[in-house]
Amino acid sequence: MTSKTKERFYYSEIEDKIIIDSILNDFKNRQSERKSYELTWELNLNFYLGNQYSFITNNGVVGNIEKQFYWENQEVFNHIAPIIEARLSKLNKIKPSLNVKANSSSNKDIYATKLAKSILNSTVEKNSFTSMVSTATAWSEISGTSFYKINWDSSLGNIIGIDENNKGIKNGDVNISVCSPFEIFPSSNSCQEIEDCESIIHARPIPVSTANQTWNLNLDGEDIDICELSTNSTLSGMTGRTDSSKIIHSTKSNHVLVIERYEKPSHKYPDGKLTIICKDKLVYDGPMPYKTPNGEYFYPFVKQVSIKRLASFWGGSVIERCIPIQRSYNAIKNKKHEFITRLTSGVLAVEDGSVDVDNLETEGLAPGKILIYRNGSTPPKFLEAGTIPNELEKEEEKLLEELSTLSSVSDLSSNSRIPGNLNSGSALSLLIEQDNSRMSTTAENIRTAIKNIGYIILNLYKQFANTVRLNKFTDANGTLEVFYWNNNDLNLDDIQLESSNELENSHSDKKELILSLLNKGILEDNTNKLSATTKKSILKICDLENIEISKDTDELHKERASKENLKLISLETPFEIDNHKLHIEEHTRFLISDEGQKLSKEDTQNLLNHIKLHKNFI
Repeated sequence: MTSKTKERFYYSEIEDKIIIDSILNDFKNRQSERKSYELTWELNLNFYLGNQYSFITNNGVVGNIEKQFYWENQEVFNHIAPIIEARLSKLNKIKPSLNVKANSSSNKDIYATKLAKSILNSTVEKNSFTSMVSTATAWSEISGTSFYKINWDSSLGNIIGIDENNKGIKNGDVNISVCSPFEIFPSSNSCQEIEDCESIIHARPIPVSTANQTWNLNLDGEDIDICELSTNSTLSGMTGRTDSSKIIHSTKSNHVLVIERYEKPSHKYPDGKLTIICKDKLVYDGPMPYKTPNGEYFYPFVKQVSIKRLASFWGGSVIERCIPIQRSYNAIKNKKHEFITRLTSGVLAVEDGSVDVDNLETEGLAPGKILIYRNGSTPPKFLEAGTIPNELEKEEEKLLEELSTLSSVSDLSSNSRIPGNLNSGSALSLLIEQDNSRMSTTAENIRTAIKNIGYIILNLYKQFANTVRLNKFTDANGTLEVFYWNNNDLNLDDIQLESSNELENSHSDKKELILSLLNKGILEDNTNKLSATTKKSILKICDLENIEISKDTDELHKERASKENLKLISLETPFEIDNHKLHIEEHTRFLISDEGQKLSKEDTQNLLNHIKLHKNFI
């Protein structure tokens, strides 16, 4: 929501109290309905951080499994963390690039495409969007679900005036943030998508000073329960103490809870409804603030999941699949270490009363120690410990294979180890391709979320950017264009958003393909040369776009002719140095395009007269 909301439905204090109570009761009910999912997320986080002797108790909390005997080994051999890190390293290759495609080749659609591209690039850069996508992907990989909140903030943007208090009035801008799944509460956990929910609640703690400044309140802060990381020191039977991080419930002091409930349009509220309460104060109650140019209201949230679940609002995580295998693996490894401890330390059998047992327990059997035992008794001796069963070794290998299968992460991705029986470059490429395809569904979910964010960004600018703004755009040829625009210039019907599949088309694959096309001469033009545009594109793919390449004269002539099309030149005489043939082709292409067909008779005649002047030069 905007930093300071001025519009709202006004009620009496009694009516305010009724609304606040209804919101709080609704919030508590949703908390109760979502409790089982929260426990699963906490368990996933614990296993990822290494606290792998945690479990969900019958009382609805995450507890720890205690040792039955003091000598038991409870070391953690964390394979879940490197699995998630390997998945994140691959998924983070999906750069948050929003490609804008024109619906036609008309100059009008091309202009709308360039404007939308410049707006999206500027917004992405201002909001550090690359870092946000990485954070959201980490949340979705661990808990299964993450959210982006894209809203219009009137406290951002450029100063366009001064108010009565001599403070700057800003024109507002888009604000993007990442929300953890702990902050979002849908109307039903069985809704598949955000759009299917009758309402969405966003609940988060904020500092009391921020709340008081935002809504001009005078509230006192309080302690709010949150989840945070903590270091838990535990005893280990083999190595003494070991430190493992775990999720615990803690409190944030001097904070207040802000609850926002967005309701979609209904018979009672045809414009939807947004209600915001801060602690025990109703700070806003009015229509839904965000809508498309077609008048359709939308939630300012985008959901990103790792694994989709049918008939469920919440996505799944690979950690949930790996937890049983990880528990078994820890048990096998600890049993092996306990066996090794017995082999090295030994188990001593002594006759009752034959030795000083207290001294033996305290000092053990140090090398060179003189052991005194009672005359006539049986001397102490070590019991036979045997050898480690082969079944433990085999079971350990099987569990590691199961972890690889369930997590879609092979040895090649997790530890960069090439299988020993692989001795062919083509076979290795096929293995990498198969490894990437196993995560293609998750990658597609990320790309879909990024595209949805792009549409919301453009819709927000279309709705709220009613003052003149400045944006810059650099095209593939390196030409810098400056746009002075407002929301009337942004036509969302003329563009489409796209996002490429970086996993299937990696950077090295693109380079190899370009070299192959160059060797075959496919990228050359009619003169058997590479155009400046083609060179620029190749260098950009090879991360060498900073190398300057001068444009050839044909490109410059085409650019000049395109600008003449927009000006609809009638009186100006063409330059003698113009490439008249190229100008005629460019003007003719414009006249027969969809945009050219919409020109008035006068504008059409102006361009035809200009074409005749070019023909006269020829």
